[in-house]
Amino acid sequence: MSAPPTSVGDAYWATDAQALLAATGSSHDGLSVEQAARALTEHGRNELVEQQRLSAARLLLKQVKSPLVLLLLFAALVSGAAGEWTDAAIVVTIIGASAAVGFWRELGAGRALEKLKARVTMTAAVVRGGQSTRVPAGELVPGDVVLLAAGSLVPADAVVLEANDFFLSQAVLTGETFPVEKKPGVLPVDATLAERTNCVFQGTSVRSGSGRVLVVRTGKGTVFGDIARKLTLRPPETEFDRGLRHFGQLLLKVMLLMTIAVFAVNVIFHRPVLEALLFSVALAVGLTPELLPAILSVNLGRAAQAMAKQGVLVRRLEAIENFGSMNMLCTDKTGTLTAGTVQLSAALDAQGQPSQAVWRLAALNAKLQTGLPNPLDEAIVSHGPLELQGVEKVDEVPYDFIRKRLTVVVKEGGQAVVITKGALENVLAVCTGLTPAERDGVQQRFEAWGRQGLRVLGVATVPAGAKTSWHRDDEQAMTFAGFLTFFDPPKEGARQAIADLRTLGVSLKVISGDSREVTEHVAEAVGLPVQGVLTGKQLERTADEALWQLVETTTLFVQVDPNQKERLILALKKRGHVVGYMGDGINDAPALHAADVSISVDQATDVAKEAADFVLLQPGLDVLRRGIVEGRVTFANTLKYVLTTTSANLGNMLSMALASLVIPFLPLLASQILLNNFLSDLPAMALASDAVDPEQIELPRRWDMGLVRRFMVVFGLVSSAFDLLTFAALLLIFHSAPEQFRTGWFVESLLTELVIALVVRTRRPFWKSRPAALLVWLTVAVGVIDVALPYLPFAPSLGFVPLPLPLVLTLFGITAAYVLATELVKLR
Repeated sequence: MSAPPTSVGDAYWATDAQALLAATGSSHDGLSVEQAARALTEHGRNELVEQQRLSAARLLLKQVKSPLVLLLLFAALVSGAAGEWTDAAIVVTIIGASAAVGFWRELGAGRALEKLKARVTMTAAVVRGGQSTRVPAGELVPGDVVLLAAGSLVPADAVVLEANDFFLSQAVLTGETFPVEKKPGVLPVDATLAERTNCVFQGTSVRSGSGRVLVVRTGKGTVFGDIARKLTLRPPETEFDRGLRHFGQLLLKVMLLMTIAVFAVNVIFHRPVLEALLFSVALAVGLTPELLPAILSVNLGRAAQAMAKQGVLVRRLEAIENFGSMNMLCTDKTGTLTAGTVQLSAALDAQGQPSQAVWRLAALNAKLQTGLPNPLDEAIVSHGPLELQGVEKVDEVPYDFIRKRLTVVVKEGGQAVVITKGALENVLAVCTGLTPAERDGVQQRFEAWGRQGLRVLGVATVPAGAKTSWHRDDEQAMTFAGFLTFFDPPKEGARQAIADLRTLGVSLKVISGDSREVTEHVAEAVGLPVQGVLTGKQLERTADEALWQLVETTTLFVQVDPNQKERLILALKKRGHVVGYMGDGINDAPALHAADVSISVDQATDVAKEAADFVLLQPGLDVLRRGIVEGRVTFANTLKYVLTTTSANLGNMLSMALASLVIPFLPLLASQILLNNFLSDLPAMALASDAVDPEQIELPRRWDMGLVRRFMVVFGLVSSAFDLLTFAALLLIFHSAPEQFRTGWFVESLLTELVIALVVRTRRPFWKSRPAALLVWLTVAVGVIDVALPYLPFAPSLGFVPLPLPLVLTLFGITAAYVLATELVKLR
């Protein structure tokens, strides 16, 4: 049996690779499956933070951790100690029931989300037992041999065993702007992090080339893990989170003011201190939409499940609301505006004539390269049969986004030749021997093909001689061999999807590395109106202030590099847009990080998927449109709960606070306030699945605290007006004693809270907007419980007494008048 892997020393960068392989029980063929399994048990999962599995106990504790609820529990315990066991038991029971409802809904939503998140697990290419396989990145262990290529996200700290023009971006750790070349070797013990060129680190990414590395540190033992342990890293605040925070601050101010004022007045009126404390705290709890966290969890969980059915996997729940708020979408054209099925249209010589020789040169280059797979190479190789007998690969200079070229050196029949292909402009830059007239002819052909929607690459060669090792600096004095033209047809349905996005208030901008001519042709083919075009060279010469103006009037940004993509996103955000960006390559990572909503696809590079909030199971604008609609539905239903609950609660609590000042008894007991709040929240839980009117999702919506304040005040005052009408009827017409007063007002206040949700959940007349069946049935059920409650056997223990029929009919009349008044105010 092979020995189990062990830990390596701290200064692993100063240790020979063979010694590290021996120390981990590994080899160039990697660990065996059995060794890896034992190492995983010994070292634990490769995770920065241990995954918090959904704990029922922790979730239940979350339901009652609000300071106000804890204060109420404390006051209830004091009541019990003072002999008021019945009141204390009722308060504790209602709090427990409220917590149970929130717990049950959140538990179901959380478990469903765990299943969805498991579908977008990051994987790594690992050599196990001499065979290359892909395993979840969390299962990597010290001793694993990992294969990295351009676009790979480094999954653990490792030393380099083999490298081929291996350049990594490690700005996330060292702040270095440019990619750093990594090579095998042994470095001094005192080498700094930036100087450890024989190591790769978790969280960095491969920009170009390829490498074979040996994992030496995983999880919390990595450099990235050490930084994460020392710092509290919080994700950037989303637009919705910011609105929620402002809403919380508004509620807190109102709540504190009301609680302190009511408590002080009741003490001044010489009411029992404990009773006054319970009443004032219950008022504050009654004002607080304490089920909002549960409502949010259920809303977001339901949205994530619905979006998954539409082909959109959610990686960060908090971004769902931003998806609905997005009013600007930036994307590349390939796979979104075009079908993404690239076909080689022709291989042509320098004069533009069909050439099998040019195709064979390009096919050898595409077939033998070992870097990042791409559809252009696949299209070249699949164009025809390629004979490789007698062909030997000598070396390779991988593609990168600075050179935009890929070079392969091959030997055939005793002759070695260098074959380079890439962006035409970049290939021509290393070619000699072309006269000015010939270069003009090449440029004219390039532009003509671009106007036809064809993408064009160049191919160049030079004899290799006896040299066996080639680098990017050796790409020079080459002979231009010819062109490769590719066709990617417009995506079926793209025209309709663009029109649908425009209807939803989402503007589309294309950010592409392709030529102006090709991008303009595609835009015309899919019906995208073009206001303006800006090239990467023009962008480079444009100051930030000027760019802020240009981004508003420009539709196509062409021939741009990764940093320019990020700059464009930031400029659009500066103008106040909620910006989405869709990308799938390593050159898209900066823009994905900068966007409010980052979107990638399931076939994207690791770097792009890790940076994305959403992963599309299939590329295309129609999938995005469905995701946007789902985000808006989620926002609309969340806002329904916030507006209906806070306005009704504010009205009821304000009425109670005023009543407590003028009547010689408390208008409701603390337990009755809590019971009212609990029962009214039951139908509110159904708002997560409520139907949404089309006009509520036709435009992007954002938090408007002015609207929330106005809604709370206006509808709260309407509610209070009818509460005061109820008080007058109870005291002046029916001359109600305290128990009957409390019972009558409890019934009326709960009825009004139930109907307000059905009325203000829509901007239409309420009878013209059909609510979800669950919302209707829960509302009816709670309404029946409300009316029947005073007649139930345990009603006296809650402080309720049976109501005479005339009083019940009066309460129904007041509720009907309240519905009419609310409808009239809403339509103003």
